[in-house]
Amino acid sequence: MANAPVQRMSQLMAKTLRDDPADAEVLSHKLLVRAGYVRRTAAGIWTWLPLGKKVLANVERIVREEMDAIGAQEVLLPALLPREPYEATGRWDEYGAELFRLQDRKGGDYLLGPTHEEIFTLMVKDQASSYKDLPVILYQIQSKFRDEARPRAGILRGREFLMKDSYSFDLEDEGLAKSYALHRQAYQKVFERLGLDYRICAATAGAMGGSKSEEFLAPAEAGEDTFADCPNCDFAANTEAIAYELKPVDAAGVPAAEDIPTPDTPTIETLAASLGVPASATLKNLLVKVDGEIVAVGVPGDREVDMDKVEAHFAPAVVEMVTEADFVARPDLVRGYVGPQGLGKVTYIADPRVAPGTAWITGANKADTHAKNVVAGRDFEVDAYVDVVVAQEGDPCPKCGTGLRLDRAIEIGHIFQLGRKYADALKLDVLGQNGKPVRVTMGSYGIGVSRAVAALAEQTADDKGLCWPAEVAPADVHVVAAGKALQTELALDVSEKLSAAGLRVLVDDRAGVSPGVKFTDSELMGVPRILVAGRRAAEGVVELKDRRTGEREELTVDEAVARLTA
Repeated sequence: MANAPVQRMSQLMAKTLRDDPADAEVLSHKLLVRAGYVRRTAAGIWTWLPLGKKVLANVERIVREEMDAIGAQEVLLPALLPREPYEATGRWDEYGAELFRLQDRKGGDYLLGPTHEEIFTLMVKDQASSYKDLPVILYQIQSKFRDEARPRAGILRGREFLMKDSYSFDLEDEGLAKSYALHRQAYQKVFERLGLDYRICAATAGAMGGSKSEEFLAPAEAGEDTFADCPNCDFAANTEAIAYELKPVDAAGVPAAEDIPTPDTPTIETLAASLGVPASATLKNLLVKVDGEIVAVGVPGDREVDMDKVEAHFAPAVVEMVTEADFVARPDLVRGYVGPQGLGKVTYIADPRVAPGTAWITGANKADTHAKNVVAGRDFEVDAYVDVVVAQEGDPCPKCGTGLRLDRAIEIGHIFQLGRKYADALKLDVLGQNGKPVRVTMGSYGIGVSRAVAALAEQTADDKGLCWPAEVAPADVHVVAAGKALQTELALDVSEKLSAAGLRVLVDDRAGVSPGVKFTDSELMGVPRILVAGRRAAEGVVELKDRRTGEREELTVDEAVARLTA
């Protein structure tokens, strides 16, 4: 393969910026724009400039190499997709407002693909007819589209993004487990090669469906996911996936429920203060509407309801908060004094902490009145137990009981054992060894390729700028000519020698740009090794700097070439 030509900054389509973009909230957004890697086209839509495209391509290459290594075959499916397959699986409606829908000139319904389970399933249905055609793993690296309500954080949460999605097709559950394990190992290799710090966490399947599901999360302050891990055992999970065991208690000694006057105590805080009890002794009852029907959600008074968990439990139904008009229509529901006892025709779900036998102080469904000694399972029934509280630091580990640690993270990968959800909906069968049809079982596996770039920027940047790991950097070495003609001549000469030796070289040969600006730009752009043709250029001596550690040393050109190509 021919060596890549030296990339001269005098010809590079990229302009660095001194100031952060006005709308930038997170570090990766600020630095990728300032360093000339990306530019905003519209809300949640980004253009990749030459340096950014090189980084993105390097991430793609690593993902592709590790997918190929497990025997996966690459394909490319369309992004513009027909409605019918998604309607067959229910996801045309289930995706809701996140789905980009459009019509052609004949009135036919289409969507821009958010993910491709249906289309891969149909492709295999078309191509595979016998057990001899399976197992197979197929993948693509392609743009996906989701109509985010609030696109933010630059390329971390966009409406168009690049993703690797792969799908396994097996005859039996044991084969699916093997395909899942292959992907899990491949993902570990991908993220290790990328230089990402990551955690593998139990997760919910959400709109994807299926049984087992794990996320690969990159810890970062900018992350929108919260995960918990245990300092004492190997438990780690997205907080949305934490579920506690229901532990009933004996309520034989609890007196009968009794109403107590509690004027002006419509909140947990005012109630606890008035009665001199901890908030944890009270029962909070949040009212929501699920497809228009009122549902009550019960949690201990010292905890907050995690609406993501509530929405996940009722998906694909639409969950909304109740309004003043709802209270007017239901005079039996007294704002601030709702209790689960005597609620009538209202579905009641509760956190497992509201276990049978537990006693509470809660609303009495009368103005300015609460009830004490209200026992779950005796005075009210729970229709479904669902872990719906916001996780807190120090919550007991579901596995060993040790207090959990919480951290923010960016989701960079997700793997699912889908089972036969999509095969059932689209009737994906092959002939088995006995000549009878066998329903295929599937797995789905995603890596956020463009998101991995942002995650790397978040994790590796310092106060000077980006600081790419070597395998994903846009160049192996950034050569800087301090400014004078002799320095520029030496910089170009050493750049050609490095290129001839097989290195990818970016050289700052810009005329009329001060040395200070060039040095600042070299640190902002984040190439791992910087070579400066400066004050000792006339002697054939250059300075080699490690971008990550800041270590510097002076070398002759030959020594520098030997060091960098070793």
